[in-house]
Amino acid sequence: ILQDPSNQKCGGRKKTVSFSSMPSEKKISSANDCISFMQAGCELKKVRPNSRIYNRFFTLDTDLQALRWEPSKKDLEKAKLDISAIKEIRLGKNTETFRNNGLADQICEDCAFSILHGENYESLDLVANSADVANIWVSGLRYLVSRSKQPLDFMEGNQNTPRFMWLKTVFEAADVDGNGIMLEDTSVELIKQLNPTLKEAKIRLKFKEIQKSKEKLTTRVTEEEFCEAFCELCTRPEVYFLLVQISKNKEYLDANDLMLFLEAEQGVTHITEDMCLDIIRRYELSEEGRQKGFLAIDGFTQYLLSSECDIFDPEQKKVAQDMTQPLSHYYINASHNTYLIEDQFRGPADINGYVRALKMGCRSIELDVSDGSDNEPILCNRNNMTTHVSFRSVIEVINKFAFVASEYPLILCLGNHCSLLQQKVMVQQMKKVFGNKLYTEAPLPSESYLPSPEKLKRMIIVKGKKLPSDPDVLEGEVTDEDEEAEMSRRMSVDYNGEQKQIRLCRELSDLVSICKSVQYRDFELSMKSQNYWEICSFSETEASRIANEYPEDFVNYNKKFLSRIYPSAMRIDSSNLNPQDFWNCGCQIVAMNFQTPGPMMDLHTGWFLQNGGCGYVLRPSIMRDEVSYFSANTKGIVPGVSPLALHIKIISGQNFPKPKGACAKGDVIDPYVCIEIHGIPADCSEQRTKTVQQNSDNPIFDETFEFQVNLPELAMIRFVALDDDYIGDEFIGQYTIPFECLQPGYRHVPLRSFVGDIMEHVTLFVHIAITNRSGGGKAQKRSLSVRMGKKVREYTMLRNIGLKTIDDIFKIAVHPLREAIDMRENMQNAIVSIKELCGLPPIASLKQCLLTLSSRLITSDNTPSVSLVMKDNFPYLEPLSAIPDVQKKMLAAYDLVRNCDSIFFICSHSAAKSRNQLKGSCTPGKCKTNHIKAC
Repeated sequence: ILQDPSNQKCGGRKKTVSFSSMPSEKKISSANDCISFMQAGCELKKVRPNSRIYNRFFTLDTDLQALRWEPSKKDLEKAKLDISAIKEIRLGKNTETFRNNGLADQICEDCAFSILHGENYESLDLVANSADVANIWVSGLRYLVSRSKQPLDFMEGNQNTPRFMWLKTVFEAADVDGNGIMLEDTSVELIKQLNPTLKEAKIRLKFKEIQKSKEKLTTRVTEEEFCEAFCELCTRPEVYFLLVQISKNKEYLDANDLMLFLEAEQGVTHITEDMCLDIIRRYELSEEGRQKGFLAIDGFTQYLLSSECDIFDPEQKKVAQDMTQPLSHYYINASHNTYLIEDQFRGPADINGYVRALKMGCRSIELDVSDGSDNEPILCNRNNMTTHVSFRSVIEVINKFAFVASEYPLILCLGNHCSLLQQKVMVQQMKKVFGNKLYTEAPLPSESYLPSPEKLKRMIIVKGKKLPSDPDVLEGEVTDEDEEAEMSRRMSVDYNGEQKQIRLCRELSDLVSICKSVQYRDFELSMKSQNYWEICSFSETEASRIANEYPEDFVNYNKKFLSRIYPSAMRIDSSNLNPQDFWNCGCQIVAMNFQTPGPMMDLHTGWFLQNGGCGYVLRPSIMRDEVSYFSANTKGIVPGVSPLALHIKIISGQNFPKPKGACAKGDVIDPYVCIEIHGIPADCSEQRTKTVQQNSDNPIFDETFEFQVNLPELAMIRFVALDDDYIGDEFIGQYTIPFECLQPGYRHVPLRSFVGDIMEHVTLFVHIAITNRSGGGKAQKRSLSVRMGKKVREYTMLRNIGLKTIDDIFKIAVHPLREAIDMRENMQNAIVSIKELCGLPPIASLKQCLLTLSSRLITSDNTPSVSLVMKDNFPYLEPLSAIPDVQKKMLAAYDLVRNCDSIFFICSHSAAKSRNQLKGSCTPGKCKTNHIKAC
C-alpha cells in the first residue's frame, strides 16, 4: 500500500476552526437573500480611529431606507445611516480608519468593510464575524445604493429573473404531462443533468427539507420547489458575490462588464466586445441570455470552471522558451531505473516503465543492461534476477514512444554490464531499430558548448563510457557505470579508492558522442581539463555535500557542463530525493523514481509541465550568463533579480473526496489548504488556512496570504488539500505549478490524486495577484509623506575592477542608475497613494484605480465633475466646477502618477542616450569584460 509522505500535521500556523456565523443553512443566491439577512440583523464590530472597537447589533429597516445599530449613546434617530447618504461600500481594510487603527493587524482583511457616506466621504468601518457575512452586507448595501431610486424592486422576488425563467423552461420541457408537477426521481435526475457534481442523496435531502418546511405529505415536486432546490444547491455564494461586484450590483454580466473583468482582474489583453459576446454565447445556459448578451450566475460559474479560466498559463502549454541555447542551459526531465515499476530492491523489470516515462515527457532514461541467454542482452533488477525484459523489446518501445510527447533529444543513460560479445549485439540492435535517429557526430574541439535542443530535435543520444580516440584500439578497460555497486564499495570499510574496471568494445564506444561519462574529481580540475561533451554523474549524497560546501562553484560548473544526479543507494524503497535542492545549483539531469508518487514527484511533474511539457526547461539567466554570480544559499534578494510579492487568496473548495484509507468518520471531512512555496531556500515557506468543519462539497476558506519570491524563475507553488484529523491529517489532493505559469485573477485549480491523476470536478477556487515588492504587502500605518521621508533608498552600486579605462567608462552609468531608482520609487509611492485614496487593496491594478476614480468624479445628477484634456501628449483632469476635498485629493494623486509617468518617459530617452554613449566607448572585439552585454 502506498503511503503518502505528506500525511502529517502542517506546520506554520496554529489550527483554527471555522464556525459559520450565518443563522441558517440557507445559501445566499440572490439580492433578496442578502436583504432578508440584513433585516434579521447580526452583530458587527464598529471600528473607530482612536483604536477603539465596539460590538453593535446592526439591522436594515423594513422599508429599506436606513441602517440602524444598538446599543448606542446616541438616540435612536441618530444611531442610523440613511441609505440615500451612502456614496460607496468598500470591502477590506481600505480606509484611513483601518490603516491608522492600532488593532488593524488583528482584523481579518476579508471580514472588514467600510460604508462611505456624506459629501465628505466619512466612513463607518465595520468587521463581520466571517467573510461570508461581510460579503452579504457589502452585496446587499451595494444593491440598495445602486437602486436607490426604486428601492422596492427586489420585492418582485426571483419569479421574473432570467434564471427563474430558464429553470421554468427546463422544468416544463421535462414535465411531459404538463401538470406542473413531477416525480421526485425525475426532479433529482434533472438537477443531476444540470449539475453532475451533485450527489443524489444531497438533492433528495434538499427536497425533503423544502417539503417539510411547507408541511407537505406528497413527494411530488412543483415547479417552484424545483427552482428553489436548484438555486440553493447550485449557487456558490462566493461566485454570486463576485458576479454582483463586477456587474455593478446587477445579477448578470453584460458584454461590457465581462470585458472590464477580463482586462482589469484576469489580466487578459486585446479583449473585444465581440470576444465577450462569444463567451456569453458559449457559456450562458438560457436562450434569452444568449440572445440578449448577458451571463447569469449559472453561465458565469460554468465559465469560471472552464479551461479558459485555468490557473495554468495557456502560453506555457506549448513550447514557449528559446530552444537554441546549449543543452547545458536547460533542466532535463530525467528518470532513474526506468525499467522498474516497483521498488529498486526487489521490484521486477517491466517495459511499461519506459512507456510511462516517455509519455510523461521524460528526456533522459536509464537502461541497465546485462548478459542474457541465447546471446540476447537483457534488462533486469540485479536484486531480482527472476524477471527481466529483452534489450531489443525495450529499444523497440523506446523507438515507438521516443518523440510522442516531445520532439526534443532523448538521452539514453546506458549502464553496461555485458560481455564484449553481447555489447556488439546491443550496437547492432540499436543501429537497426533507431537508424539515423542515433546522434553519433563527433564533437568539434573548436566549439565550447554543447549543441542546442533545437539542433538535436528527434535525435537519440547515448550516454556512456568511451575509449580513447585511437582507431587501432578495438577494445579496452573503462570504469564500471554501476552506480549502486560503486556507492556500496565506497561505503564499505575496505574501500581503497579504486573503481571496478570493465571491458568496452569499440563499436559501443563509437555510439557515444556528446555525453561521454567521466568521473568528477573537483571543480578546479574540471574547469581546466574537462571537455564540454563530457558529463559527470553525482550520487545524491555527494551532490548534497557539494551543494552545501560549494554552491557558487556548482552553478558556474553547470553553465558549461551537464550534471546528472541520481538517488542514494540507501533508498531501497525507491523514495525520491528533493529535485529542487539540485535545480537550485543548476544541475540539469536530476533522475527521479517515476514509479514512486509523493511530494517530491509532484514537484518534478509540476516543474516540467511548463514549456509545453517538452522535457526541457530553460534555466534562469543568472545561472547561464558567464558574467553572472549566483549562490543557492543566498539569504534574501538575488542580485540583478527583482523580487515579487505573490498574493494568494484561497476562496473555496469544490467536491473534495473522502481520503482513501481515512479513519472511520463516515463521509464527513474537515478540510483545510496548505500553500507551499518551493525554490531557493530564501523563498521556501508554507502557510495554511483554517479548518472548515464537516464540509466537502463547497468549503469556504476566504483567506489571503502573501509571499515574497526572490527568484521567480525557479519558484513553484504547491496547493495541498488535507483532511484535519486527530491522528494524522489525510491527503485529499494537490496541484503543483511553476511560478512563471501562474495566471492572475480568479482561477480554479484542478487537484491531482496521490498518484498524480487529475480528479474530476475536484478544484480549489483562488485569486492570484503578483506585484512588485513595493506595490504589495500590508497597508502602512503612517502617512505617505512620512514613509517617503523616513525611507532610505538603496542605490545600485558599481564596483571598480581595477582597470582605470573600464572603471572610467562605467562611471557614466552611475547617474542614470540613480535616476532610474528614484523614478521607480517615486512611481511606486505615487501608485500606493492613489490605491489608498481609491480605497483599493495593494494588489489592485492601475486600470482598477482609473475605473474607481471615474466613478467618483460623477455628480449626483450623473454628470462629470471634471474634463479630460490632452497636454504634451499626456492626459490631464481639470475640474469643471468646485469639487469636494476628497475629490481634490484624488486628482492630486492622479497628477502625481501622471507626472511620474511623464518623467519616466523623458528619462528613458536620457537613459538610452547614456547607454549608447557607453556602447560607443567600447571597441568591438577588444573588450575583455564584455561590458556592452552587461549594459
